Amino acid sequence: MHCPFCSADDTKVIDSRLVAEGDSVRRRRECQVCQERFTTFETAELVMPKIVKSDGVREPFNEEKLRSGMQRALEKRPVSVEATEAAINHIMHRLRSSGERELPSRMVGEEVMAELRRLDAVAYVRFASVYRDFQDVSEFQKEINRLNSGDA
Repeated sequence: MHCPFCSADDTKVIDSRLVAEGDSVRRRRECQVCQERFTTFETAELVMPKIVKSDGVREPFNEEKLRSGMQRALEKRPVSVEATEAAINHIMHRLRSSGERELPSRMVGEEVMAELRRLDAVAYVRFASVYRDFQDVSEFQKEINRLNSGDA
């Protein structure tokens, strides 16, 4: 770690403490050249995989796109913001923990459907109707029947 005061390479860690519920480490450092002290924060760099669309186009994972899709499905439904955020975090954790650099967009859609099914059946059917491109009312009925039977 370079000293921010004199740019020396030689710094020593004096103290380390966990912060932010253990998600990062706060370190007090001292420069061995100028003896100035400074604080650094260390967090794990968690990279989201790229998303491969059905047409083969690769794009960076977009958390805002995930959030807006879920919020559209959950619009005017009795699901708290906290539950929605927890579901989004759960989806992102599962995608990140896959260990893959690229994931098909289909996998993201299936993860969203699984979370919506757990949160709210109406939101699940709303999302499924767009995601699976329902063409008529009978497809809605089939999905509702699958949901009621526990197969969805």
